[in-house]
Amino acid sequence: MSSEVTLQKQAKALGDPSRHRIFRYLADADRPVDVAELTSQFGLNHNAIRQHLARLVDAGLVVEDTRTPGKPGRPRLIYWIDPAADERWGTGGPYQRLSRLLVDMIATGSTPEEAGRRAGRALRVRRGQDPITALQEAIARAGFDPTVRDRGDGVEYILHNCPFSEAAIVDPDTVCGLHLGLAQGLADQLEGVTVDDLVRRDPHRAGCQLRFQLSPSGGETAAS
Repeated sequence: MSSEVTLQKQAKALGDPSRHRIFRYLADADRPVDVAELTSQFGLNHNAIRQHLARLVDAGLVVEDTRTPGKPGRPRLIYWIDPAADERWGTGGPYQRLSRLLVDMIATGSTPEEAGRRAGRALRVRRGQDPITALQEAIARAGFDPTVRDRGDGVEYILHNCPFSEAAIVDPDTVCGLHLGLAQGLADQLEGVTVDDLVRRDPHRAGCQLRFQLSPSGGETAAS
């Protein structure tokens, strides 16, 4: 689908006032949001909220995922702004975020890893979750589309998308260093979690492997 068609589709999706308010609520949230919260916030029934969300997902503005509850019950759907949503909708696109990281590097004389780590510490990690889920959600919100794989004493996230792929082709040391720093900043907010390694792959094909070590004491977020 061309970028022009995509923008037309997104503009049409946001043309409905209720749908636009839902989009802005998700954009302002610092965490994934479920249907029950949106129903309570906007006073609409569940079916209406789901229909609005389906249009936003179809337009590439919102991401839908499932979360398995900590107690018996059906997994529930959660939603957040698609990191690739164009910044013209007021959400800040991936290259706008990259430009802020690069400006910080230049202004402070930091290494990519140092600048990324500061930015990672500013990302919100949800309190009260197990660290594996908390990390996966935070990495997903940053635009990397992760899936998780157990590694015995740690976990490995396969990153199925690189939000800065074109820049990573030109200067992989800088961009991948920023990615590693972002991961370290996320880990700093979690008790018993440290970054082990970032195994690089071709940015256009994605599949980089981000590895974390988990100590036996890890389990609650130390900051939110």
